[in-house]
Amino acid sequence: MKKTSNLRPWAVWSTAAFTALTLSLSPIGTYAAQAATVEVKGTVGTVQSTSATPTRNTTIPAVPEASKQSPLPNVLVIGTGGTIAGQSEDATSFQNYKAGTLLIADMVKDLPDKQKIADVSTLQFGNSGSGSYTMSDLYNLSQTVDKALAQYDSVVVTTGTDTMEEIAYFLDMTVQSDKPVIITGSMRPWTVIGSDAQANLYNAIKLAGSGRTKSFGTVLMLNDTIQLARGVTKTNDYRTDTFETPMLGAVGYIDEENIRIYRAPARAMKPEGTAKPAFDLSKITKADLAKVEIAISYQEAGGGAIEGFVKSGVKGIVTSGTGAGGISRAMGQARTKAIEEGVIFVTTTRTGSGSVYGGGKGIIAGDNLSPQQARILLMLGLSFSDDFDTIKKWFETYGTPEV
Repeated sequence: MKKTSNLRPWAVWSTAAFTALTLSLSPIGTYAAQAATVEVKGTVGTVQSTSATPTRNTTIPAVPEASKQSPLPNVLVIGTGGTIAGQSEDATSFQNYKAGTLLIADMVKDLPDKQKIADVSTLQFGNSGSGSYTMSDLYNLSQTVDKALAQYDSVVVTTGTDTMEEIAYFLDMTVQSDKPVIITGSMRPWTVIGSDAQANLYNAIKLAGSGRTKSFGTVLMLNDTIQLARGVTKTNDYRTDTFETPMLGAVGYIDEENIRIYRAPARAMKPEGTAKPAFDLSKITKADLAKVEIAISYQEAGGGAIEGFVKSGVKGIVTSGTGAGGISRAMGQARTKAIEEGVIFVTTTRTGSGSVYGGGKGIIAGDNLSPQQARILLMLGLSFSDDFDTIKKWFETYGTPEV
């Protein structure tokens, strides 16, 4: 007797067959062909693209008339690719898969019982690994989220997890709406057994629709855990509980019908509309985005990295220092010279947690921001101002959101 499989047929198609069908049937299937990275057994390889700059879809779909009449919240899911949209080689290939392959519309369609929690629409912004997106892309993504929130009650953004903490913090610092913005992804591709992808997407939609994180800025929802964008970091390259917020911890959890919020950011305690971040992207162009780099210190670290960054035209450099932000003698000498040339520095620690204080001429303390999130804030600060004291003040407020 012939055995029948209980797997959905598309879950075991070959990558080539699936991609071919996507390209032939979908008007936005070119995102699969233009996916900028392939993750195979923990490695990232470049995929040949027909376009040097993949097109990003920023056209907001109208809220369906039926959804306008529905009592359920209207949620727009914006797909950008990543592992969550990954097509595995087979149903048990946890690390052998092609990220940014499946379309967000198909993924949402496949979710069971979503009609119980929200009316969901989708937008395929792109379909790449998170590290393939440029700051110009993130500028477009943030503007797209803000425009979507003019129509929808909330937005979910799916991304790869590799640079999710940077994408989330960029959105957190630039999206002007007080409506909920949830970012999610997964550590396993959509098409393998035991994937966290479906649960993460479902819970992200549920959280978005609940409105519980209104005025929280951007939050992450993975592994049933709700984290603020600021301070969250990826701590493991494979485990599904990879995202943590050192020192401060999660803000809440989702346990089926129960959404528990145990702490809130300072901005959520202010009157609605008064806690918008200073970095309104509608006031600058993508060309205004400043160039900022990160230099890490280690035993006998040379000053070449800083010197090279200065020669390349950076406006700011974040140092990822040892202990409480210390850097080597050679790096210190290179930093002093760079400051004389007008470069602004932010000091952070490479330890993974802890606060950095102090500062000085041309140097701003990064508090407990990670080097990568401090880079985002410094880049935005320098994109809006050349004044050291103004940027320092932003780090003391947005960068250190004490209650």
